[in-house]
Amino acid sequence: MNSEPAPDVQVGTEEPSWPQMVERIRAGDPAGMEELYRIFSKGIRYYLYRQLGPQDLDDKVHDIFVIITQSIRRGDLRDPERLMGYVRTIVRRQVAAHIDNAVQARRNSDLTDSRYTCDHNPNPERGLIERQNEELALRILNSLQKRDREVLIRFYLEEQPAGQICQEMGLSETQFRLIKSRAKARFGELGKRRFSLRFGFRG
Repeated sequence: MNSEPAPDVQVGTEEPSWPQMVERIRAGDPAGMEELYRIFSKGIRYYLYRQLGPQDLDDKVHDIFVIITQSIRRGDLRDPERLMGYVRTIVRRQVAAHIDNAVQARRNSDLTDSRYTCDHNPNPERGLIERQNEELALRILNSLQKRDREVLIRFYLEEQPAGQICQEMGLSETQFRLIKSRAKARFGELGKRRFSLRFGFRG
């Protein structure tokens, strides 16, 4: 088991007021979210690098901040004075979940080795399923907030550079990454929910 300590969060000589920051985040103040990111990002980035390596590091950092802020807005943090410990706990859990997902993916990959895969020649049934999945994805995309949808379309579908998107949408780099991570998380959440309803699965 990896005994790497939790991220060492450096907050400078004057520790900010955690209750005030939490209140701003709960109220949906974007500046509160950006301040949280500014304070914690360096320590979290280093911890994730040590635990998971450099691959997709920026996305992992921003995804975790979306999880943290969403959790705070749901009221999961009962004592705002314990914000630093709360952030550490979420980061640890996300790292553990990422490692577990990587292990499961490796196992699934081994089970679906090319020696055991069947012929994937196109057929009408497969084409119908793919079209239905595309339509479902489009409906989910259209259900997102306008700015979230625009960021996803520009970055993933139109493959525009992040700098161009920031300039044309009037976003800072931090705002862009936070919006992208939030939109990705929301898209995935809605996709799982609608997939379950469509096929009658219950979680």
